Amino acid sequence: MDNLKIYSTKVTPVIKSFGGKPLVRGGEYQCLEGEDFPRTVIWEFPSYEAAIKCHESKEYQDGWSVAKNTTERNLQIIKGFNIE
Repeated sequence: MDNLKIYSTKVTPVIKSFGGKPLVRGGEYQCLEGEDFPRTVIWEFPSYEAAIKCHESKEYQDGWSVAKNTTERNLQIIKGFNIE
């Protein structure tokens, strides 16, 4: 958990610098189906490409290196669409 806190402190400003806005960061939840995962974080980016650039950036990868050997995670970048 300590490594995740350090990771979060390092990467949050990096993610925001790529236009990322946090939509979900932890909080109360119920796992209704599938495998339970204790924490969910969802960031919205101005574009799919911005999310990819953020993840591939040296700054983000440096931050992730703090926690990657002690953390199990599922990471997805999903191209969204407007339903309006």
